[in-house]
Amino acid sequence: MKLTLKIWRQKNANSKGDFETFQMDNVSPRMAFLEMLDALNKRLVEEDKDPVAFDHDCREGICGSCGMYINGHPHGPVPAITTCSLSMRYFNDGDTIWVEPWRAKPFPVIKDLIVDRRAFDKIQIAGGFISVNTGAAPEANSILVPKSKYDDAFDAAICIGCGACVAACKNASAMLFVSAKISQFALLPQGRIEARDRVRAMVEKMDELGFGNCSNTGACEAECPKEIKLANIARLNREFFKAF
Repeated sequence: MKLTLKIWRQKNANSKGDFETFQMDNVSPRMAFLEMLDALNKRLVEEDKDPVAFDHDCREGICGSCGMYINGHPHGPVPAITTCSLSMRYFNDGDTIWVEPWRAKPFPVIKDLIVDRRAFDKIQIAGGFISVNTGAAPEANSILVPKSKYDDAFDAAICIGCGACVAACKNASAMLFVSAKISQFALLPQGRIEARDRVRAMVEKMDELGFGNCSNTGACEAECPKEIKLANIARLNREFFKAF
């Protein structure tokens, strides 16, 4: 395939960025999207040019660090997958592909397609944990949990913190991420002890870092690669009201 790439280039958070155009020939439909970017960077290095900076780690759809806008969609136009899992077979010969970083004030650009997502770490540190004694693993049946609760907690816990929900939201809200981290503990007995302090601390930190308000449009759920549900936001609101 022959493709035209419009890729955002930006030296750092304080620099003015712009799109740069690249022509790619002989792109195999069997390539992953990041492999296509690897091929572009190989060519740029050989031409003694600055390669495109982008985040990646596991390349197995686990870490979410690969997140970027592709044709206006966080992680790309295919639902429920991360960028590293996106195959070039979803594009056509002659396509123009626009690639840019997350657009949110709490996620400043580091370089090109890489953004600083430490804001999520700060929210986690504020309350996304339980205080327990470490040591030998407890007996699995010592604290019984209804399967329905366990299933909902697990569904929330699979959030990978990639930031696609923030990128998709017109207000750059982090409510889906925070609600998933609240839900994974709020649904289990081990998390109830610190429930009030947790939800207050995490919501306050979210607001402090400059994330916007939730408007319930559902764009976050639609673009989430792990399909985290809006029901978690409703649960977060209930937990927050109970905390006061």
